[in-house]
Amino acid sequence: MITAELLHDVAEYVNSRVANVVINGTYTITNFDVKAVTDNVLALNYIVPVAEVSLITLVELKDADDNVLTSDPVNVPIAADHLMLQTIEVKEAQ
Repeated sequence: MITAELLHDVAEYVNSRVANVVINGTYTITNFDVKAVTDNVLALNYIVPVAEVSLITLVELKDADDNVLTSDPVNVPIAADHLMLQTIEVKEAQ
C-alpha cells in the first residue's frame, strides 16, 4: 500500500513539471486560473479563448523543455471563451 503522503508528493512533482497546455498542437496556454495540488490530485483550470480555438481536438500538457507529459484526444466545440477544468489523480494501481 502506498501512503497518502507519497501520493501527494508525486502529485506535487507532476505539478512542478507541467509548464503549459497546448491545444490542437498549436495554441499554447501558460497562464492558469488554478494550478494546485489537493491531497493526491493536481487541478488545472485555464481559459481557451474562442477567438483562437473553435474546436478542441487535442489537449497536451508539456514541460518547460516542450516535452509532452500527457496527450488527450477530445472533441470539445467552443462557442465562447471556455474554462477548462483538468485533473490528474495520482493513485495506486489495483
